[in-house]
Amino acid sequence: MILCANFKANKTRQETQAYMAVVESFVTANDISDTIMVFPPFTALEHLSRNVLIGVQNAYPVQNGAYTGEIALEQLEEFGIKSILIGHSERRHILGETQESVTAKFRFFAERGFVIIYCVGEPIAIREQGDDALMNYIDTQLVGIDTAYPDLIIAYEPVWAIGTGLTPTNDQIVAMHSALRAKTSAPLLYGGSVKVENAGEIMALENVDGVLVGSAALSASDFCTMVAQAAELNITTGE
Repeated sequence: MILCANFKANKTRQETQAYMAVVESFVTANDISDTIMVFPPFTALEHLSRNVLIGVQNAYPVQNGAYTGEIALEQLEEFGIKSILIGHSERRHILGETQESVTAKFRFFAERGFVIIYCVGEPIAIREQGDDALMNYIDTQLVGIDTAYPDLIIAYEPVWAIGTGLTPTNDQIVAMHSALRAKTSAPLLYGGSVKVENAGEIMALENVDGVLVGSAALSASDFCTMVAQAAELNITTGE
């Protein structure tokens, strides 16, 4: 299983340090074998040896240069960062990232061997149009993306479920993950109102290889509970 905590624009440097201390201690004490990843704000990055992978929520696809307000590869290299989120719906829908810009970012960081968590997902208006419209929409988000890239992880996040408390039915999650599995062998994460109460059930679904968690992961205790749920699933499934 792969469990990712996306802080978005939350937590100070000090709060992140306290969070990481709790999660890292939990991972060590419980001999967790699953992949645990945390995506803090840029201001909380540190160059430390960890048993939890640290990634960034965004970066500009250049080594460095005159790109006011952006973080480039040079800054990530200082902290040994090799993991990145690309294509998150909030960057697409709030910050206006186009598929062209997302694709350019993907290619740049893939060429440099980054682990890429690539996000796809539909707004409610698309889902209400039916399965064909839904899959056509998802296909547009895969244009220009190398789905055979060996360090790719795909996260399915229905836009209408992010931060709303709404969650697709298990059948809807399974159907989408099955459709994505037909397109790629990459691990598939589910994101969108994942919380302690439903994380274990979601991770047990077919073709779900983990979760990408937003606000519900801001509590270190809650995130550790989800990690424990994944570990329990490993025992019951014999993995």
